[in-house]
Amino acid sequence: VQLQASGGGLGRPGGSLRLSCTASGFRSADYAVGWFRQAPGKGRERVSCINTNDGVTSYADSVKGRFTISRNNAENTVYLQMDSLKPEDTAVYSCGAGPRCPLIHKYYGRGTQVTVSS
Repeated sequence: VQLQASGGGLGRPGGSLRLSCTASGFRSADYAVGWFRQAPGKGRERVSCINTNDGVTSYADSVKGRFTISRNNAENTVYLQMDSLKPEDTAVYSCGAGPRCPLIHKYYGRGTQVTVSS
């Protein structure tokens, strides 16, 4: 049972990246799934979350209007579309799953590095 985040890399300010959180060993459709990030020298920050039953989404103020979370249950994957990237978005992004937002600590996966730089 695991979650795997992927899709990170180097992004330019104002550019876009799409992260994927793929579940194995369980159906992500049965859980709320969300994204965290941790920048060097800073604490972990909740970025976004999507519930399972009603599909309601939530975002940190720092990414609201720029990031979009969605899920493809057929692919057992949750996506984080990151637009209008800023250097302060640089962090390791990881995902978690749980019964409902923001309680997404039942399953937790290794992260993917996102670096935003010109």
